[in-house]
Amino acid sequence: MSATPAPAPGDPSPGSEGAGKDPLGGRKAVLVWSIGVAVYFVAVIFRTSLGVAGLDAADRFHVNASALSTFSILQLLVYAGMQIPVGLMVDRLGTKKVLTIGVVLFTVGQLGFAFSPSYGMALASRALLGCGDALTFISVLRLGTRWFPARRGPLVAQLAGLVGMAGNLVSTLVLARMLHSLGWTTAFAGSALCGVVVLVLTVLFLKDHPEGHAPEPVSHTGGAYVRRQIALSWREPGTRLGLWVHFTTQFPAMVFLLLWGLPFLVEAQGLSRATAGELLTLVVLSNMVIGLVYGQIVARNHAARLVLALGTIGATATVWAATLAYPGDHAPMWLLIVLCAVLGACGPASMIGFDFARPANPPERQGTASGITNMGGFIASMTTLLAIGVLLDATGDDYRVAFSAVFVLEAVGLSQILRLRRRAVRREREQLVASRVEAVHVPA
Repeated sequence: MSATPAPAPGDPSPGSEGAGKDPLGGRKAVLVWSIGVAVYFVAVIFRTSLGVAGLDAADRFHVNASALSTFSILQLLVYAGMQIPVGLMVDRLGTKKVLTIGVVLFTVGQLGFAFSPSYGMALASRALLGCGDALTFISVLRLGTRWFPARRGPLVAQLAGLVGMAGNLVSTLVLARMLHSLGWTTAFAGSALCGVVVLVLTVLFLKDHPEGHAPEPVSHTGGAYVRRQIALSWREPGTRLGLWVHFTTQFPAMVFLLLWGLPFLVEAQGLSRATAGELLTLVVLSNMVIGLVYGQIVARNHAARLVLALGTIGATATVWAATLAYPGDHAPMWLLIVLCAVLGACGPASMIGFDFARPANPPERQGTASGITNMGGFIASMTTLLAIGVLLDATGDDYRVAFSAVFVLEAVGLSQILRLRRRAVRREREQLVASRVEAVHVPA
């Protein structure tokens, strides 16, 4: 008998994942992981493409605010509803197969949206796009846990989110210009070519795990397996806390970027489309910078997770309140800049949810637990998108009333975070102690 170093929270247990060793990382890991992230990058471009085309879509399909919001609501409804099935698929089939299916679906959906002659066909195309998009992020998270040491998990996850926001940047800068210079069909069909490129890369070069680090075979027994995976993942307080952190932090920026930011800035604040586009770009740039900072902080100090999440929630609520309550007809530019900069923290803060779920679950449940967590923000976004659209129609486009829905969802999520935080931290400490005891008794 000899003592071995205790694994960090979320590290593979001894006897699993290559005899208890972390994946090696290194150049090959970066290359393989980069292919998966490239798929997510393209998925985000397609997901957020409606954010710069909302006003054009309203004119093209002759719809009002509620009908326009249905595009994004349906897309997010499919996305959120797919998260647990996707987690189970990733745990069972592996990353490569799931990502390949995802690329095919979201590429066909983007092409369909480009050529849709009617509102109904366009809705069906966005639903298909949402289905493919749903298969990407959980797969990329799983790829990171297979190819990199667990201690790098927070930083790797934040980097994946950062690359996703770069996809949002492409939407706001490149796709918006293509849309106005080349027209609807050419812009959307041309962007679909990106899906073909990442599909080829995935099929030819992506691998689920490094050589010698294949996961131990898991017995899959149909419905019993599914129920067990979901029940065991949900039973962990860390999974539930992760869901509510994701729920409360992600949706303010998601709603702003996905659909209602451009109309709010143009119609309610009197800005030109060009200036509004620059502010949307600021949200994305802020997200990328803050993502790097949050990733480094959480990787070095897990105790900072809750502080960062709660701080982001408080800052977001404060700046939205100041913007909506401003006494003039339009908020000053400096306040809109602050709003967009603070909204940039929402994406990185939502990634902290996975840092609560990851150490609470063993490797064979990572996909399922991540899927449960990832549902949170998209359920909140979907609810808020609908609420804003309905309130805009009911109040004659009063954006102050409509965007007040943000505070209701934040209050619900915050109450759940405060309720679960102590239980989740206590359980994580218990698991860490248990892993140290197990490590001490592993034969040399």
